Amino acid sequence: MFATSRLFSVAAQRSFSTSAASLTKVAVLGAAGGIGQPLSLLLKENPNVSHLSLYDIVNAKGVAADIGHINTNSKVTGHTPENDGLKEALTDAHVVVIPAGIPRKPGMTRDDLFNTNASIVRDLATAAAKYCPNAHFLIISNPVNSTVPIFAETMKKAGVFNPKRLYGVTTLDVVRASRFVAEVKNLDPKDVKVTVVGGHSGVTIVPLLSQTGIEFTKEELDALTHRIQFGGDEVVQAKNGTGSATLSMAYAGARMANSVLEATVGGKKGVVEPSFVKSDIFAKEGVEYFSTNIELGPEGVEKIHGLGEISAYEKELISKAVPELKKNIVKGNEFVQ
Repeated sequence: MFATSRLFSVAAQRSFSTSAASLTKVAVLGAAGGIGQPLSLLLKENPNVSHLSLYDIVNAKGVAADIGHINTNSKVTGHTPENDGLKEALTDAHVVVIPAGIPRKPGMTRDDLFNTNASIVRDLATAAAKYCPNAHFLIISNPVNSTVPIFAETMKKAGVFNPKRLYGVTTLDVVRASRFVAEVKNLDPKDVKVTVVGGHSGVTIVPLLSQTGIEFTKEELDALTHRIQFGGDEVVQAKNGTGSATLSMAYAGARMANSVLEATVGGKKGVVEPSFVKSDIFAKEGVEYFSTNIELGPEGVEKIHGLGEISAYEKELISKAVPELKKNIVKGNEFVQ
C-alpha cells in the first residue's frame, strides 16, 4: 500500500489539497500511552491532518509539546481532564482514534481487559456523543469485539449513532498476516494481500488464505492461521510483562486513520480497508458486528464486502468464530444496558 518506508510520502504531502487539510482535526484519546504516542507521531506526519488533538489523563500536554516540534503543517494541542480538557479535545473533531485503556500482560486474553477498558470506552463515547457526534470513530481499545458494541450502544442512548462512522480497527491482523505469509513464502510483504475477517481476538480472527493466490500445505495453513490469530501473544511474551503490541498497533491504527481521511476529506475513491463494523453478513446468527473489507467514501462506510469464495478449511474457522463473536458482542451490549 505504501511506496516508501514512510507511512505518508513527501509526494502525498505535496499533492494533498490544503483546503481540505485546513478543516481536519483528529483527536487521539489515550495519546500518552504505549500505542497513543507512536500513533500520534505517525499522524503528525499525515498531510490530511491540520490539527492533532491529544488527550490523556496524564502527560498529554508533554507529548503534544514534544510532537509539536516536528516540522509538518499541523498544529498539536494537549489536553487532560482539568478545565474541560476532554471537551476541548473533541470539539470539531473529524476523526477520533481511541487507543485508551490498559495493555495486555502475559497470560491475559483480550477479554481479561474487559472490566477496566469497557468503562473507559463507555465514558469516552458519552463525551463524544456530546461534543463531536458526527465524527468518524476508530476503536483500538481492546477487546474490540466488545468495545465497539459498547461505543455503539452508548451513542444510541444519546440518539446520535451512525453505523457508517464507527470502525473497530482490525488492520493489525491484516498487517501481521501479510508479514507472516511473506516470511513463509520468501516474498515481499507489500506484494502479499491477505483478507482477514471475523473479529479481533483469537479464534474470531479468520485469515482467508485461499484468496491470496498462493498454495499452502495443510501444515502451513495450520501454522499460519494460528500465528495470525495469536500473533499478539508473541509480543506480550517477548515484552515479558512490560506491555503488548504498541508499535505495530500504532502503525495499523495510523494506516486505518489515513484511509478514513483519504476517503472523507482527501477525495480518494475506492479506498478499501478491513474493519469491524455493523454488518448484516451474520445477522441471522445474532452477530451484529463483523469485520470484512469495507469500501470507504465521503460519509464513511460505503460498501461492506462479503466473504467471497472460501475453502472448507475457512468455513470451519468461521463456524468457530461466529458463536464466540456473538458472546463478545452480547457482553458489550449488556455492559451498557
